[in-house]
Amino acid sequence: MFNYIVRRVLFAIPIAIGVTIVCFSLVYLAPGDPLQLVLPPDATADDRAILATLYGFDKPIPVQYLNWLMRALCGDMGVSIQTSRPVFGEVIRALGNTVVISAGAVALAFTLAFILGTVAAYNLGKPADRIATAISVVGVSVPSYWLGIVLIIWFSVELGWLPATGLGPKGSAGFSFLHWEQARYAILPIVTMSFAPLGIIARNTRAAIADVLSQDFVQMLRAKGLGPLPVLRHAVRNALPQILAVMGLQFGYLVGGSILVETIFNWPGTGFLLGKAILTRDVPVLQGTILVLAISFVMTNLVVDLMQTAVDPRIKRS
Repeated sequence: MFNYIVRRVLFAIPIAIGVTIVCFSLVYLAPGDPLQLVLPPDATADDRAILATLYGFDKPIPVQYLNWLMRALCGDMGVSIQTSRPVFGEVIRALGNTVVISAGAVALAFTLAFILGTVAAYNLGKPADRIATAISVVGVSVPSYWLGIVLIIWFSVELGWLPATGLGPKGSAGFSFLHWEQARYAILPIVTMSFAPLGIIARNTRAAIADVLSQDFVQMLRAKGLGPLPVLRHAVRNALPQILAVMGLQFGYLVGGSILVETIFNWPGTGFLLGKAILTRDVPVLQGTILVLAISFVMTNLVVDLMQTAVDPRIKRS
């Protein structure tokens, strides 16, 4: 087991390096000059050259990449072209805000999806299965941006129960689920983000558990007189590695794909920060945000892979 963990960690290193190359290179494929957005209209060529030297844009791209990578490994992702603030601090603050709603969406979606998928698998072809399947199809089909707008109109504008946008009341220094006045700001983004993974995980859970329930060993357990709950417990345990893999991927998607939801609810997370960086062509912020999100996705997959090994008794890895 220890050797397997070491191998998986070592395999993740070249993947992470490849991610840094892709993150750095893709930004330069986009059209436009990032310095043009901060230079005044009457700026001269000398002014542009000075600014390019300041941000390191005057060096060859391979040299820029190596310099950027060495600084990033030390926690220095450069300075924002728009705000002149360190990129690392901005990205970490935004990532913390994204994790807040992602964790809430994960808890809500994973719990409901696991229950729906299990109930549907144990009642194939019955009304409970049809209802659970319909819910999962709706979850997969409804666009998050449309759902977010509908929830704002309904719960914020019409009913006035929940705030529509923002991280918390004016003057809030941070966010905490322990204070209702702040927690209520996260409810609508969490519900919006949870719909898609709810549908995907519920369908995969149903398929995985139904496949296990159809196997011969389950029939043997029933023939020996085991009740429905013990049989279901054995089926869930055998299907859990496949379910965990889907859950891990969905968590990565929630963290990295929240740009539309955060923009709609004006939630200052990585998606919101990434959207601003794209519109303003803020290359250092764009590179830093993409890098952190990509590395988070790689680490999530690594953790899920190790969890699969721990919970699956059939896997023998030295």
